[in-house]
Amino acid sequence: MSNKEVKAALKSARDAIRNKEYKEALKHCKAVLKQEKNNYNAWVFIGLAAAELEQPDQAKGAYKKAIELEPNQLLAWQGLANLYEKPNQTDVRGDLADVYQKLLQLYESGDKQKWYDVCNKLVELYHQEKKYLEVAETWQKLIQMKQEEGAEKAELHQLWKKMIQLLKDSTQNQDNKAEQSLLTAFEHAVNSADTVPGEDHQNLYKDFIQCLSKFPHETARLEKACHDMMALYPTVSYPLEVLCLHFVQSGTLSEEALDCFSRLLEMDASSGPGIIGFGIKCLQEKKYGEAVKSLTEGLQKTSECPAAWHYLAEAQMKIHKHRDAVLSCNQAFKALGTPEGPSLRWKNRILQLKAEALIKIADADAAEEAIQSLEQIVDASSDPVVLALRGRAYLNKGLMDQASKISQELLSSHSDLAESHALEGFIHYSQKNYEHAERSFLNAIERKDETAEYHQYLGLTYWFMSDETKKDKGKALTQFLKAAKLDTYLGRVFCYLGNYYRDIAGDKSRARGCYKKAFELDGTDEESGTAAVDLSVELGDMDTALSILNEVTEKASTGGAKWAWLHRGLYYLRTGQPSQAVADLQAALRADPKDSNCWESLGEAYLSRGSYSTALKSFRKASELNPELVYSIYKAAAVEQILGKYENAIATYQQILKKTEDYVPALKGLGECYLMLARSALDDYLDRKAVDYIEQALEFFTRATKLRPDVSCLWKLLGDTCTSVHVISPTKVNVQVLGSLLGKDAGKEMLKKSELLRLGGRCYGRALKLMPLPSIWCDLGINYYRQAEDLTAVGTDMNEITELLEKSLQCLKKAVRLDSKNHLCWNALGVVASCSAIGNYALAQHSFIKSVQAEQINVVAWTNLGVLYLSTGNIEQAHEAFKIAQSLEPSYLLCWIGQALIAESIGSYDTMDLFRHTTELSMHTEGAKGYAHWVCSTLQDKSNRNTELYLYNIVQMNAVPAAQVVMSKYTERNPDDASAFTMLGYLNEYLDLKRQAADAYERAASLLKNSEDTEKYHMAMQNYGRSLCALGQCDKAIEVYTSIPLTEFDAIVGIALAYFKKGLLQESMKAYEKALSVAESEQDKAHILTALAIIEYKQNKVDAAKTLLFKCSLKEPSTESLKALCTLGLVKQDATLATAALKELLKHEKGDDRIYERCLIACAVYALQGRNVEVQREVSKAIHSNPDNPALWSLLSRLVPLYASQKAKGGAVAGTIAHVLDVNHGKEVLLNIAVNQLAAGCHMLEDEKNNPLKNIQKAIHLCPDNPAAWAVLMAACHAENTVVCLTNTHPKRTDLEMTLVSTVSAKTGKNNLPHNYIRNLEDWCLCQAITSLEETGKLSEAEALCTKGLKSCPEHPALFLLLRQIQCKQLLQSHKELPDNVLEELHKTVMTSSTSVAAWQADVSNEHWPSLVQEATTEALKLSSCPLAALLQALLQYNRKMGARETRRMLERVVYQPGNPETIVSVARWYLLQHLYAKDDHELIHVLVENAKANGDVRALELNEKLSASA
Repeated sequence: MSNKEVKAALKSARDAIRNKEYKEALKHCKAVLKQEKNNYNAWVFIGLAAAELEQPDQAKGAYKKAIELEPNQLLAWQGLANLYEKPNQTDVRGDLADVYQKLLQLYESGDKQKWYDVCNKLVELYHQEKKYLEVAETWQKLIQMKQEEGAEKAELHQLWKKMIQLLKDSTQNQDNKAEQSLLTAFEHAVNSADTVPGEDHQNLYKDFIQCLSKFPHETARLEKACHDMMALYPTVSYPLEVLCLHFVQSGTLSEEALDCFSRLLEMDASSGPGIIGFGIKCLQEKKYGEAVKSLTEGLQKTSECPAAWHYLAEAQMKIHKHRDAVLSCNQAFKALGTPEGPSLRWKNRILQLKAEALIKIADADAAEEAIQSLEQIVDASSDPVVLALRGRAYLNKGLMDQASKISQELLSSHSDLAESHALEGFIHYSQKNYEHAERSFLNAIERKDETAEYHQYLGLTYWFMSDETKKDKGKALTQFLKAAKLDTYLGRVFCYLGNYYRDIAGDKSRARGCYKKAFELDGTDEESGTAAVDLSVELGDMDTALSILNEVTEKASTGGAKWAWLHRGLYYLRTGQPSQAVADLQAALRADPKDSNCWESLGEAYLSRGSYSTALKSFRKASELNPELVYSIYKAAAVEQILGKYENAIATYQQILKKTEDYVPALKGLGECYLMLARSALDDYLDRKAVDYIEQALEFFTRATKLRPDVSCLWKLLGDTCTSVHVISPTKVNVQVLGSLLGKDAGKEMLKKSELLRLGGRCYGRALKLMPLPSIWCDLGINYYRQAEDLTAVGTDMNEITELLEKSLQCLKKAVRLDSKNHLCWNALGVVASCSAIGNYALAQHSFIKSVQAEQINVVAWTNLGVLYLSTGNIEQAHEAFKIAQSLEPSYLLCWIGQALIAESIGSYDTMDLFRHTTELSMHTEGAKGYAHWVCSTLQDKSNRNTELYLYNIVQMNAVPAAQVVMSKYTERNPDDASAFTMLGYLNEYLDLKRQAADAYERAASLLKNSEDTEKYHMAMQNYGRSLCALGQCDKAIEVYTSIPLTEFDAIVGIALAYFKKGLLQESMKAYEKALSVAESEQDKAHILTALAIIEYKQNKVDAAKTLLFKCSLKEPSTESLKALCTLGLVKQDATLATAALKELLKHEKGDDRIYERCLIACAVYALQGRNVEVQREVSKAIHSNPDNPALWSLLSRLVPLYASQKAKGGAVAGTIAHVLDVNHGKEVLLNIAVNQLAAGCHMLEDEKNNPLKNIQKAIHLCPDNPAAWAVLMAACHAENTVVCLTNTHPKRTDLEMTLVSTVSAKTGKNNLPHNYIRNLEDWCLCQAITSLEETGKLSEAEALCTKGLKSCPEHPALFLLLRQIQCKQLLQSHKELPDNVLEELHKTVMTSSTSVAAWQADVSNEHWPSLVQEATTEALKLSSCPLAALLQALLQYNRKMGARETRRMLERVVYQPGNPETIVSVARWYLLQHLYAKDDHELIHVLVENAKANGDVRALELNEKLSASA
């Protein structure tokens, strides 16, 4: 290739590169190189093309080849630079720097602009590599070049500033040349600024000074720069602040430094460095408090000054804030960074100071930290002072050997050093070698007399050495005074001075001053603070004590200053400020939650405040923490007593007595608790229980008086206890009293009511001797009055009664003379004066009025005044008095009784309401008897049953049970009131409480037996006889009736009924005929004729019975006779008679009173007529009218399975409603619910809690003697076992058949049930057991049971059918054809039971006889809608033609028909699912699967999964 061709090729390559056809360019270049291997341009072009084609190695090689050929040519160097600058080129920065250096050489004499550009790139590259020296040198070349070109001052200024920016991080690399270049740049920049002074120039100067402050060796330069800036900017504080910090850090506080501090504070009072400087100045002047304050404030603003932190720690040490000093030292380390040069010196000083502070803290952890700090000090081993500190640290840590070793070394090498002897003294002092310690401290003081600590410890040595040295003024006191003089901040010295003045000198005032000073110096010194407070209290200066405590508590953090909180809490408790005491004691407990005494005090505070529950918790906590605190346990019991938790209080008091048998407060508390329990029992009319409590109360009070006979309140409580029996019947009061109370040596004596009341009077007399209080005179007067009441009740001589009442009057007059403002005494005087035996009504009125005047809100006195007016016939005044009492306290019972008595006396309609209100408020004998009287009167008037008044007063107000309850209590308290027992018997009879009624009537008769009023006695005997007859005690009833003259209608009817119930029909008939002759009203005659008809029927004289009943119906038929007539028709299966009687009955009886009986009779008639649907409808109609009648719901649940089994789920719901409305129906209703659920096909898998098995188990639990319940249990077990078979789980209730059959037989034997019912029940159970045995495969046992049953009843068709089925099954299981004679026998048996569904459901599994199965199931379906028969037909169709549409239709009918049992539906669903998968009908499969999910059919869902997996 010629030279011309080479040029042409290179031109083509250049054009290709221009057109970005780099591969084409490479071809041309390679062609050139074949001709000329050293062609420079070709290698350059190759490098450029290869670089663009992302072939960096080839490009690099080409450029280097070109450079090798022509090293001073620019093109290759430029190309190589461009290549290295590409972002994908890494690790080429060193090469790139070399390339830039070469380009600078090449451009230097040529293109200056390109030189600058490359220079900038090179500087940026060095800066990225943090080669600050190269950056400085290169940039200085650039500036030099600009200067040579004559650049302007502003441009050079910007270049110097740029250099500062580039080198500002060089200070971290500690490169001295780079640092000098940076400082040079700063100087040039500062000097080349245009606008001086100016903001930019000022900021630049600040940066310059800040940079200089980082270089410790540039102090002169720093000072000059600061002074120069101050000269330029005299109002700017920054240079002054830097200069101040420089002086602080240097540690040399010259006049110049102090002048700087002053100037800075004048310029800016809030400047951190200025405040720090002022603090250091204060430290020099020994103003330590101000120094700490100023240094702390300054360091909050300027925290990065380790020297300032050191000065702060030093100041804190001076005022003995050692822990604060440690924290300050730690902050100094943090600010110090990596110590070098001068910083190292600061580090050693800070470490030593920290160690000193930790040693002064004087605990093991601090000592360990001190040792670690001392180990960090450089050249520590050569410094004896540091060595002495180490010795003290070892001593604090308990390392005595190491401390002693250091001490010996120091004494041998530095015996002239005070610290050496002091260390020896500290060691001896800690070992209590006080003589040696004295010598050592004296040696230390000789060498360094101005050290307060040495004088302090010498004083302590004298203090503990002996009593002589302690009391010697020249010893301990002198040293303490010297220490206090040398160091006025040494709090412990002042504390010991306080101890000296208090305990030795006896100068409490001076001692308090010392303690106060000690506490002011060290707020954590509890000893000094407590002593200062206690002495202030002793000196009567409560203000000072409280001010100290307030000061401490204000400063205290949470959980601190326990002593102060405790002292202030106790102060508040003493001064009657319980709320403040609670708050303070709680704060004390936050500091120490384990302090039992503090908990006890808190309990007292809560108790004073009235917070009884929290007080109880506090006392319990105190006793838990310290079980020996008997007082806390006692107070806990006392609080429980206040809260009315008497049983708990008794247990707690007993706990105390186990430890301390003679603890009188506990004995008193026990007695009070039993007395309060007795009063509570008396309020509830539980008199026998009250007597027991009174006996126990007397025992404990007696024990207490035996130990402390001088305590008046114990005798008063004994009197109260004895007097409390006044309301109890004398027959119930037999109380054992300790002999010591009766003046006997030992043992116990039984006292009656009168004796106990007299004993109470003597106890009050004893209390009066000890303390003649007016309240006790009042109690004694009341006791005499109660004694008189008791004697009046038993009919004693009137002279004795009058004498007692006179004594009572005198005692009460004495009480009101002693305390005329006591309303209770006046009231009691009025009560006694108004009693009939005294009858001084004027005095009574005066007393009640005085009582009201003494106490305005006095409901008792107003009520008593009302009673006084009522008894004297002043009804209007009585009404006004009672009205005022009601307004004062609407819940006070007696004023309402007074109003009720007024209403009764004037014949008001409100009387019954008022008496009822008294019983609602509380129990009282007057109110109870009054209300019972009105209830009984209302009940006896049978003409008012449908009136609103009766419905409200009796029905809505639940009057009968309420009256019965209060009369039961009344008769307990008043066992001799015959009329009360008569009313109680009547109410019990009304409530069907037969036994209680008989008891009440018997008591009434016994009380009236010897009375003169024979008419009342005969009436009581009639009542008693009637109640005995109701109980079934006919013999006794006949005996009672024959003991009185039988002239009245009720008596004759009563004995007639007794004869009838006894079975003496002839005697009964004669009595009824006699009653018929006596009867006055037509209704009574109708009732007697009905009774006679019943007797005739009993004698099998049906026609005579009919005649008598028709005779009743001729004139005005009674509902009872119509019911009897209807029942006769039902019994004799006479539908015509029953229907006619029912029609008449429905005409005459329209109300809701006897809706249940009417409904039951109507249902029986409909059932007799065969109208099953009407049976269920009749009950439903009745429920619709009376939805709140539980008996009707119960009846519905009983009838549904018999007459509407397809609605069995509704029957179960009806049973549940009946149970909710009235739990008393539970026995019957649960049985009905279970039967309905069985009929509906419910089982345990559907609902674990509500299913037949669970409900029948509940029914049996409630009534285990009901044989029907056991029969239903058998059915439920059978149903559950059937479900278990369908779900492929193991049966859980096997082998129960024979047990349950035996149980049913046993239960029917015990109950007095109709013979037919028993037989049917036992037959059903036998058939059920046989069926269960057959289905579980126990055919031989089933056959044996059948045979056994047929022996006792050979003509039983159901048993015979079962036997034939079992026999056929056995033959079928042998896989042999049934002989014709066997089939004939089976056919005969089925035909004999053609009305039985079960007969047609013959289990013929042989495939040759589908027609026989079809016929049997068809017949079964004719008899009733039998789901099982429908299933069998569907399975026959499935067996004949699985895929037919008819198969699906028949199976769907079973699955989706509502009311079908789930067990049958589950089988049909299983087969239907297989049919649908065979037809591949996904839509219907989805519907069926959803149905299975809704009903919880696990088997169907599992089959679906298997079929879908295989599909």
